[in-house]
Amino acid sequence: MDLNSLALILQSVLSPNPNERKAAEQSLNQFQYTPQHLVRLLQIIVDGHCDLAVRQVASIHFKNFIGKNWSPLDPDEQSKILPSDKDMVRENILVFVPQVPPLLRVQLGECLKTIINADYPEQWPSVLHWVKHNLQDQQVYGALFLLRILCRKYEFRSDEERTPIYLIIEETFPHLLNIFKRLVHIPNPSIEVADLIKLVCKIFWSSIYMELPKQVLDPNVFNEWMSLFLNILERPVPLEGQPADPELRKSWGWWKVKKWTVHILNRLYTRFGDLKLQKSENRIFAQMFQKNYAGKVLECYLNLLNVIRVGGYLPDRVINLILQYLSNSVSKTTMYNLLQQRLDIVLFEIIFPLMCFNDDDQKLWDEDPHEYVRKGYDIIEELYSPRTAAMDFVSELVRKRGKDNLQKFILFIVEIFKRYDEVSVEYRAYRQKDGALLAVGSLCDKLRKTEPYKSDLEHMLVAHVFPEFSSPVGHLRAKAAWVAGQYADVKFSDPNNFRKALQSVVAGMRDPELPVRVDSVFALRAFVEACNDLGEIRPVLPQLLDEFFKLMNEVENEDLVFTLETIVDKFGEEIAPYALGLCQNLAAAFWKCINSAEGDDEVDDQGALAAVGCLRAIGTILESVSRLPHLFVHIEPILLPIMSRMLTTDGQEIYEEVLEVLSYMTFFSPSISMAMWSLWPLMTEALTDWAIDFFPNILVPLDNYISRGTQHFITCKEPDYQQSLWTMISSVMGDTKLEDNDIEPAPKLIEVLFQNCRGQVDHWVEPYLRITVERLRRTERPHLKCLLMQVIADALYYNASLTLNVLQKLGVASEIFNLWFQMLQQTKKSGARTNFKREHDKKVCCLGLTSLLPLPMDQLPGEALERVFKATLDLLVAYKDQVAEAAEEEGAEDDDMDGLQTDGEDEDGDESEKEMGEDGDGDGDGDGDSNSSFKKMGAQEKVFHPEEEVYDDSDDDFSDDDEEMQSPIDEIDPFVLFVDTVKGLQASDPLRFQNLTQTLDFHFQALANGVAQHAEKRRLDIEKEKLNKAAAAS
Repeated sequence: MDLNSLALILQSVLSPNPNERKAAEQSLNQFQYTPQHLVRLLQIIVDGHCDLAVRQVASIHFKNFIGKNWSPLDPDEQSKILPSDKDMVRENILVFVPQVPPLLRVQLGECLKTIINADYPEQWPSVLHWVKHNLQDQQVYGALFLLRILCRKYEFRSDEERTPIYLIIEETFPHLLNIFKRLVHIPNPSIEVADLIKLVCKIFWSSIYMELPKQVLDPNVFNEWMSLFLNILERPVPLEGQPADPELRKSWGWWKVKKWTVHILNRLYTRFGDLKLQKSENRIFAQMFQKNYAGKVLECYLNLLNVIRVGGYLPDRVINLILQYLSNSVSKTTMYNLLQQRLDIVLFEIIFPLMCFNDDDQKLWDEDPHEYVRKGYDIIEELYSPRTAAMDFVSELVRKRGKDNLQKFILFIVEIFKRYDEVSVEYRAYRQKDGALLAVGSLCDKLRKTEPYKSDLEHMLVAHVFPEFSSPVGHLRAKAAWVAGQYADVKFSDPNNFRKALQSVVAGMRDPELPVRVDSVFALRAFVEACNDLGEIRPVLPQLLDEFFKLMNEVENEDLVFTLETIVDKFGEEIAPYALGLCQNLAAAFWKCINSAEGDDEVDDQGALAAVGCLRAIGTILESVSRLPHLFVHIEPILLPIMSRMLTTDGQEIYEEVLEVLSYMTFFSPSISMAMWSLWPLMTEALTDWAIDFFPNILVPLDNYISRGTQHFITCKEPDYQQSLWTMISSVMGDTKLEDNDIEPAPKLIEVLFQNCRGQVDHWVEPYLRITVERLRRTERPHLKCLLMQVIADALYYNASLTLNVLQKLGVASEIFNLWFQMLQQTKKSGARTNFKREHDKKVCCLGLTSLLPLPMDQLPGEALERVFKATLDLLVAYKDQVAEAAEEEGAEDDDMDGLQTDGEDEDGDESEKEMGEDGDGDGDGDGDSNSSFKKMGAQEKVFHPEEEVYDDSDDDFSDDDEEMQSPIDEIDPFVLFVDTVKGLQASDPLRFQNLTQTLDFHFQALANGVAQHAEKRRLDIEKEKLNKAAAAS
């Protein structure tokens, strides 16, 4: 396509006719990979005679194409841009960057970032020479622009990744310093000079962010840089050309220069000028900076702050950064002594006024209360806020220098309270009172612990905070609710005071002003958490929930949902009458958040966070009513559309929360409906496509489907769930690119299949064993080896004869059993077992080994039978030790549900060994991590939280907080099964049994007798448990 044709197509992209636009976009897509397409786009972008709108469309298409295609994500993928086209772009783009209008320069800058990140230094080393040459020539702006992009590539990189920037700095910084000097000393500089100085500052910032280059560490060179930065700091910003509009003013070039200078000086001070943080090689610089510059910077900063004291202007971000520097200075004696000389003025005439409600707050409150609320609870806004920085300074001051300042500051606040109370309503300083309340709330942690303030908190709240619940001024009502929430857990000597505050907060949820309602909800959370007697809240719970959802319809905020979660959690099953309505409202709020986030090109973070909060709150409700399964039938239609949509790529950002909701629904519902089964393929397809990181979370609902809907899973052929499971597991386990830890849920799923579908999936035994053996051969991670070996054990328990035949058919029987016995015998230096550490692991192995014992001689020769028998006895002893220790721990911790141990191997185990008929030479290991507490809780707390495993690869150890899901083998006692199996062997083949027992030495004979005795004890215990359950049920 020639240049004119391309220009015409770009012109058509701007057409008001949608059909023309669509046709033009299709043409662009059709020709975008043709040779020289990129070069022609660049020609149009830089053609000054061409229409600017067309050039802009070309620049956007150019940027998007380069971003997508310059460097393919897959290194094996062939680039769609010809090398000759790349060369042409690299040769020409640099010249035109400074020449095009700013609107286009932004797009070309993004292109250069992409190209430099991909090509420098390997494919484009000449770019540094171009920069160095043009820093000394007339193309200074272009050189600085490009140098900023080069340095920014290495801004956050450390160690060897930073190596290329050393050459960049060495080649360019001497010239950069000369340019900086010239620019700073230009008399009556224009705004264009400010843009150049800003670029120099940004280059310096990117270069020193992680470490100080040796070229800058030279004392003479560093002094030159610092003299220039201090010059910029001290010099007043030009008045001419300064915008009147505050929003435009803070982005004005000269204020940007001031901001970047403060940024740099703060970074030098906090990262490189703090003696406590420095390595020995940098201490010299830190000492030099503290001695020569830190105090000068502080003095300049205090002079700048004085501007706002006398009514002048400083951008919010500059104030925020300066106050951060002051906060960092409080703990340093020399700096604090300098600060102390002017501290009273700073604290009472600069810091405190920043804490007070101001004209901008009032304007936003009146004109856009939703934006006022958003800004008040936006963490990013807080990072840049002067008010937040002022609060942080006061907190740091009373924390580190409380002896000098706490009493002084509190007396100042008390005086404000007094003056406020002494004058009539129309003359009250409402904004000062607001600042004083903010100060009291911010210092809550300090005041709670410090006398005499600690003893006087209740009086302070009653006298100065609670009256503002009925203030005629909205922002004071809001602040009263916030402060009350900060102190909700104070022990009130008069319960009526707590009750009054709680009632006022609840009433605040119906306030006509939106910010008051929001602050009241957040305060309510603290009161609910602090409330010992729910009778205070119970009577107003229905209206409270009603107000809650009215507010959720107005405001998208995750903190709102946190409050609801707290209420639901606190009331537990009492929330049941409201559960359906709560889920309906939360689902509606969820869809509103999702729709608003999708409707906004710049993703609405508050909406996205609120959507996550809605799902978490739904999960909390489902958990609270988990013992009322009939409710789940009514809740399902409300939640099914959310799960159907969000289990696709649409829900990647909230996938974990959606899976948790699905886990509750599939576990606690009376049965799994056909509608819920429709979600199965969404998960298996996602897992093989993009959701491997969520495999542990997906494991839980898939387990629920198989274990609670076994017959449907086995019998349904359209879709074929068995085939779907196989396709997914074989894909994951066969993927050589996946790490061992990525696939650990796969063998757990095979276990779920074999244990729940016993006798019904014979045709799947061979395929699953084949992929298990294949993965086992290349597995390095000890924990995965154990899980894969447990698949063999599960298959033996499923059908020992069939499994053994398959292993022999695959020619791996000897290899597998030798590895298994080797793993069973491996111990650490302490004598503790290296593998199969959890109770569950040992039990599965016991069941698998025990299932081999009845096999006939032709499948299990006498020597193999003896080996299996002895290994099973050893494992049963270890299992008993572990169960006993877990029970002992549980009792010692007074049934604390967190008494789950993961790596405390019991090295003596003498008591248990003696009980088993041995004198302590066996290997007793007590690494209990799952115990009867799981069954007592009916998996309510555990089944929904995938295992979190902690490994110490240095000694191939692992500990696993795997909280077992309920399984059919929970009801199988391995001791009883073993004894019954041995008795069966004795009855069916007495000679084989006799030969086995005669080969046993005294050690194993004693163990066998001990196991037999323990099995009889377990029989009695099991019967007793059944009788107790029956009695409890009746």
